[in-house]
Amino acid sequence: MTINFVVAPQWQGSGSSRAMQLVDGADAIRGDLPSASTRSVDIPLEAGDHQGTGVQRLSSLILVRERTHHAFAAEPAIHVTIGGDCGVELAAIEHVSASSPAVVWIDAHPDLHTPESSPTGAFTGMVLRTLLGEGPGALLPAHSLTADRVILAGIRSADPEEDAYIQQTGIRSIGAGEFSADAVLDAIEATGAESVYLHIDLDVLDPADFAGLGSPVPFGISPTVLAETIRAVVAKYPLAGAGITEFAPASISQAADDLPTILRLIGAITSAS
Repeated sequence: MTINFVVAPQWQGSGSSRAMQLVDGADAIRGDLPSASTRSVDIPLEAGDHQGTGVQRLSSLILVRERTHHAFAAEPAIHVTIGGDCGVELAAIEHVSASSPAVVWIDAHPDLHTPESSPTGAFTGMVLRTLLGEGPGALLPAHSLTADRVILAGIRSADPEEDAYIQQTGIRSIGAGEFSADAVLDAIEATGAESVYLHIDLDVLDPADFAGLGSPVPFGISPTVLAETIRAVVAKYPLAGAGITEFAPASISQAADDLPTILRLIGAITSAS
């Protein structure tokens, strides 16, 4: 099936001081994507309102989710979603969740907070928990993920509440030190899933190798290992979809330095198409 790109430069879900640079990052990536197979989602200019919840800028997040769903529905394809913050994955994974893919959450953070446990109110820290059926009511998916189909990969910065949830649910977790193609493939096989969705938050990369991060965490994965792992996964399993999020370059020159890595990851995602 055709692979299409959906670019959603949402920043309203981020709690980073570099949130607005997510717009610049998405624009930089879009400039290197094939125009004929790329659609863009219009993002509200305003920050948005929390609407009496514990989620910052919730009104804008609701609007972007609706618009992203419309972008997916416009053309049947395998979609690669380009953020923006991790919140763009809400619509992307909802779009494929009925087929019960394994969701490989490649991220330095597990994003398993609820509005009640979040120390910041930023939705990026709640995305996966919401997809699992616990989160702000206005953003809960029609088809929730199940914990047995979720794999955390590259995680190295979790809060105690998130660790407790991981232990409680038995979600499979691969730390940054154990991350490899074989480890990820073994974890996918254990889920019993027949297809895979790959969520890639670029903060999973080591900040020594990739600078354009709003929430860098030391001792991450190398771009080479990540690209090799993605290629191995898509060579073995049908791709349900993928997302690349959280590119927040501080300058045009930094964006230019980091783009080859992102394009390498996109090449790995599309290598089996």
